Amino acid sequence: MRMRVPFTRIILLVLTLLLIGTEASFAQFTLSAEIRPRAEFRDGFKSVQAEGESPAFFIEQRSRLNADYQSDKIRLRLSLQDVRVWGSTSQIYKADPSLMNVYEAYGEYSFTPFLSVRVGRQELDYDNTRFLGNLDWAQQGRSHDAVRFIYADSTGFALHAGAAFNQNVPLEPVKLEGTFYGGIDNYKTMQYLWLHKEVSGAKFSALVFNDGRQRAADSTVFFRQTYGVIAEKTLGAVGLGGELYYQGGKDPAGRTVQAYLAALRATFATKLTPLTIGVDYLSGSDADDTRNKAFVPLYGTNHGFYGLMDYFYVGNNHGQQGRTAGLADFYLKTSFKLGEKSALLAHLHHFESPATIYNPQEGAGKLNSRLGEEIDLVYNLNVSPEFNLKAGYSQLYATASLDALKGKSGERFNQWAWVMLTFKPTLFKQ
Repeated sequence: MRMRVPFTRIILLVLTLLLIGTEASFAQFTLSAEIRPRAEFRDGFKSVQAEGESPAFFIEQRSRLNADYQSDKIRLRLSLQDVRVWGSTSQIYKADPSLMNVYEAYGEYSFTPFLSVRVGRQELDYDNTRFLGNLDWAQQGRSHDAVRFIYADSTGFALHAGAAFNQNVPLEPVKLEGTFYGGIDNYKTMQYLWLHKEVSGAKFSALVFNDGRQRAADSTVFFRQTYGVIAEKTLGAVGLGGELYYQGGKDPAGRTVQAYLAALRATFATKLTPLTIGVDYLSGSDADDTRNKAFVPLYGTNHGFYGLMDYFYVGNNHGQQGRTAGLADFYLKTSFKLGEKSALLAHLHHFESPATIYNPQEGAGKLNSRLGEEIDLVYNLNVSPEFNLKAGYSQLYATASLDALKGKSGERFNQWAWVMLTFKPTLFKQ
């Protein structure tokens, strides 16, 4: 009779072996943890709150255990996490519906001091995370199963090349033919190239990303390409930044893609606080467009860009007839230093729709392009290097045009409040 070894015992065994190997080879081993509970009050978060709907309140927690091993040529990382809402299980239970999963698990080999290859489950986190980001705000985060070649030299030049090929196979022996991949919101295959250069106080990056998704109807794989350039430069007391992306190819429905994103920002150093003004413009599709003109920041951390209340591009729709309307986001951002360890972040957004918005009532004509305004406040306190407290409050004033894009008649006043604690200690370091 075969005995099943509990998953926790396997983890402890692996960590023990790593510790033994560390003592023998004088390599570096670090064991760290993260406990991050977050309480949220949602009264119009992600979508307008309709009359009669009651606010939501819950506490969600992320728990991670990270093991990092590094020798002269080898680097290993294993990050295990559990994400759950408080109360999702009874106080006494045998089966836990919220199972621990692997957030990162990769090995990296260094061919030279400048060139290495990383294979396995890993974050893809680049530049300001506009298109490729680890989505750290979300408790589950975002990681990819991929292989990545990494080159970085002492001159400030870096080049990364990565690729992936995905299959949803529950057990290896049952997969004997075919490579169809469907039913999962993910690419079947992807390839990307990222170049980065720093020189004279300026930063430049270029990205080429190709992702292929398979349609269930006829198994055809449609490929969409994204090309991007990002630049930052400081001129005296002013910091300038800009981005330009273009998307082409075919979307998962087989439609031709012609979309773009343009962003400009300027940060001014003042005696009181830095002040950033900027605009993000993401092209969108009208309801009757036959081509897909809506830019999609596919794998970025959208929470950090288009308002913290996540009305746009964060797993929710804003469009008509199945077309995403795009977004024009005009913003003002600042951060006030309140003390040696604390600060108050403040953002103000004004949202417009690049696409034409039609009144959902038949024959009622067009609506104004103005979608609404949002203000975000976040208090940050670094109590110690291992303990952080954040608290936030946001308000969004919605218009009838935003109601039409959300397909929902809601309240004009929407709000969201949250408190998050992060405990992030190093448990062991050898």
